[in-house]
Amino acid sequence: MPKREYNHINGILRVDKPADWTSFDVVNLIRRHFQLDKTGHCGTLDPFATGLLVVLLGKATRLQDQLMAQEKCYTGTIRLGQQTTTEDLTGDITETKELPPYTLQELQETANTFLGDIEQLPPMHSAIKINGQPLYKLARKGQEVERKPRPVHIAKFELSNLRLPDVDFTVECSKGTYIRTLGADLGHKLGCGAHLIALRRQRSGDHVVDGAPTIEQIKAWDLEELQKNIEPLEPIA
Repeated sequence: MPKREYNHINGILRVDKPADWTSFDVVNLIRRHFQLDKTGHCGTLDPFATGLLVVLLGKATRLQDQLMAQEKCYTGTIRLGQQTTTEDLTGDITETKELPPYTLQELQETANTFLGDIEQLPPMHSAIKINGQPLYKLARKGQEVERKPRPVHIAKFELSNLRLPDVDFTVECSKGTYIRTLGADLGHKLGCGAHLIALRRQRSGDHVVDGAPTIEQIKAWDLEELQKNIEPLEPIA
């Protein structure tokens, strides 16, 4: 059986990830479609989330830790008054509460208490491993294990467009921040519970989602078109 030939391309590709795709799905499609030898990405997006996924090709994978450490920006929508098992719309509703007539100012004052250095308890539905087992696999079995809080930094948590029970948000934060946990924690502090019904990554470091190709566009590319759309490695190495 002849040895498979791979294409060796080095650079960074911004992708606008669609909902219902995992970050691995996106990277896997790109690797297979263009027969690339090495690929990676900078920061997992939940399947329900959309937006910027920074995909690394070839030698650019060496920059993964450096690029993942950069600040992220997200937008989305929080639904107040309902808690779910996953802290987002993909989970089962565990509690529903009637909402008082919140004003945007009242909600923003509570959101402001999360600014700065805080500690977050990673959700059970996450890829963090304990004893070699991803938490989400344990969660699917109905198991809950002790997790240690992790330090994160919230530079911005701005609420807008209140239409109860929903409110939109913009968050700027450090790597490792769980935005759905931030939304759930906001609901907990308000006393009404909350979960995310939409999440979109707008920016990671200097890379933005504006102008990033979709999966459907990438599927239509040949190798030459891919090379036209990647950020070359030399200026950033």
